Amino acid sequence: DAKTGVSNLLYQETNKYFVEINDDWWWLKDGKNFMFTSEMSGYRHLYLYSLDGKTKTQLTKGNYEVTDVNGVDEVNKRIYYTMAYPRPMDRSLFVTDFAGKKTYQLTQGEGWHRVELNDAFTQFYDFRSDINTPQVVSHYEIVTDKKKKTISAKLLKTVNENTKLKGKLDEYGYGKAEFIKVPNSKGDTLNGWMLKPADFDPSKKYPVLFCNYGGPGSQQVANRFGAVSSWHQLLAQKGFIVVSVDNTGTGYRGEEFKKKTYQQLGKFEIEDQIDAAKYLGNMPFVDKNNIGHWGWSYGGFMSSLAITKGNEVFSAAVAVAPVTNWRFYDNIYTERYMRTPQENPKGYDDNSPINFTDKIKGKYLIVHGTADDNVHFQNATQMITALVKSNIDFESAYYPNKNHGIGGMTDNTTFHLWSKMTNWILENMGNENTQKPNQPARQPKGF
Repeated sequence: DAKTGVSNLLYQETNKYFVEINDDWWWLKDGKNFMFTSEMSGYRHLYLYSLDGKTKTQLTKGNYEVTDVNGVDEVNKRIYYTMAYPRPMDRSLFVTDFAGKKTYQLTQGEGWHRVELNDAFTQFYDFRSDINTPQVVSHYEIVTDKKKKTISAKLLKTVNENTKLKGKLDEYGYGKAEFIKVPNSKGDTLNGWMLKPADFDPSKKYPVLFCNYGGPGSQQVANRFGAVSSWHQLLAQKGFIVVSVDNTGTGYRGEEFKKKTYQQLGKFEIEDQIDAAKYLGNMPFVDKNNIGHWGWSYGGFMSSLAITKGNEVFSAAVAVAPVTNWRFYDNIYTERYMRTPQENPKGYDDNSPINFTDKIKGKYLIVHGTADDNVHFQNATQMITALVKSNIDFESAYYPNKNHGIGGMTDNTTFHLWSKMTNWILENMGNENTQKPNQPARQPKGF
């Protein structure tokens, strides 16, 4: 109370792991209710509570996650939101009433729908793409059928189909990625994508490069254009199969799947990556002796674990700006998932690649910017100290005065970095079906 200074507790949430904080609270203009998202049901959903505590309504339900709230229409008592539906890698727009009784899907089909609503909540733009299709922009009207008591979306106009970009993708020989399901040793099914060379021949054996981030709540296996980068397309054209698998701890599959890594970051994640490599290694077109792993930041941490703990299946790894010991990372992130080193020394030690350098059998490239203010350069120097102590041969590349992104066009940093990694992968993972270093990408069939 602004006059008396007396405070009252309106809402409290506890969790056996940690409470996921999202900046998505809405104080309704009626002065009586507020809206928020929570994982209290096991999945991130929307809730409407009254200030007096008498009304507590769960607006959305199911084994799907609300990813964004697009708008709150207080006049018509509706809330528009995006959900990871029909699969964790998709995004769809929904609308529901303030009672959570009547829910309608406004965008249809698989794919990644990013929407922008007008202020009157009568129209929206849909920016839709999928893993192989560039963004198409469409203009929709929100239609309320009072007789049928339904809400739907009516297409008014296709604004931009990105025809020129689609033509360029064909011109440059972009391959088509496919989604895959990968079983782990614990009975879970992991989501993944696979990009094969455009001239793929199932009778041949190809080296495989894993692309992985894998951190808490993240997602790389997404049904949106750009999930497969142009660099991965380049590597596919040079004869590699590129794969990404979202491991335990990643997002949009419920709280338990995401928070299972609590107090042991790296343990379940790398076990899943190892399981995935073994699974792919049994495919007839995979060269199981040439399976590599690359990642940046948390992904670099994963790559460093891949070449140490995963030494039996991963023959090479590229770690860019990797965390190598969680004692070196910032406390607001690390202690949320790991608590303090004093409380959880085993969790820190058992999952630090620094402590397992003696296991390395394959090739390892570590890259870092000396001015990295996110993952400090200390991570690289301490990893190298451990490598030297274990008498492990390795390669390194340092970029003076470069931050976590290690970028720069005018000073040639960007080109140098990506050329370095490309040639290193070709030199250390290539076989008879891949190009040699420093060769232009081969054209697919038909060019």
